[in-house]
Amino acid sequence: MTATMHSSETEAVVVPRRSPKRPGGVQRRPGLLKFGHWWWALPGVLLVIGIHYVATGIGGFFAFTDWTGLGAFEFLGLDNFARILTDPTKLLALGNTLFLAFLSVILSNIAGLALALGLNRIIKTRYALRVLFFMPVVLSPLATAYIWKFIFEFNGPINLALKAVGLESWVRPWLADPIFAIWSILLVVVWQTTGFAMVIYMAGLASVPVEIEEAGAIDGANLWQRFLHITVPSIRPAIAIATTLGIVQGLRIFDQIIALTGGGPAGATETLATQVYKEAFSLGNFGYGAALALMLTLIILFFAAIQQRITQAPED
Repeated sequence: MTATMHSSETEAVVVPRRSPKRPGGVQRRPGLLKFGHWWWALPGVLLVIGIHYVATGIGGFFAFTDWTGLGAFEFLGLDNFARILTDPTKLLALGNTLFLAFLSVILSNIAGLALALGLNRIIKTRYALRVLFFMPVVLSPLATAYIWKFIFEFNGPINLALKAVGLESWVRPWLADPIFAIWSILLVVVWQTTGFAMVIYMAGLASVPVEIEEAGAIDGANLWQRFLHITVPSIRPAIAIATTLGIVQGLRIFDQIIALTGGGPAGATETLATQVYKEAFSLGNFGYGAALALMLTLIILFFAAIQQRITQAPED
């Protein structure tokens, strides 16, 4: 009986699949199939490497020279960086850069998260409000900065409004005051970057499960506890993206400063980005300007890496 059962069973025979053949009986090699998927992108990859990485490497090399942009140059080693670290104007520019970068990131992310939480609710005008708050992001930073320059003028709308409500003592030339000029620039930057953070946080809030929030409310958690222990951990990736991009953009603030103050008054609003432009293109110190640009790049990479380390999700 056992023999009968074995004879009645059938064994599956696996037939190996043959690779497709080209006309003429020539088989296509798997390596050629893989290569054919990406070779068409090779020109674009080479273009990106040439423009971004090769050009950046050449600029980094000139940071160690005294090149003026034309003619011969001499290799100086670390002399340009030593000049930067001993120049009070460059140290002031570094302080202004860090001040604008970190305060703009903190304020724009707090405001963007608050707007995202408010507009995430079901209100009739939420779509129109989203467009209004996001509109400064898509406008030209240079063009809007000139509009803000008119607003900050001594006879501009801000001072006229202060006079109208009896606060004449607050009237001042905002962009010509060494103390308030950088705060005016900070206000413009925060106004223009808040909408970008808002959009990122709205995308993060869309992924927060409603069931978890409802369960927290049933367990007795108040609004602040649900936000701190449910919403914030759920939108951690959005926080990482928004703060990283904010730090990178904040360390490179240029258009608003050039349009509003030009780095003045008396260098009170100079940043590393404006110093790079003035040294390299206005004064012809290309090597010195390249050293400033390289230092700014290293600062951006350093703080971006730290920020990613802080905001990354904890391991299970």
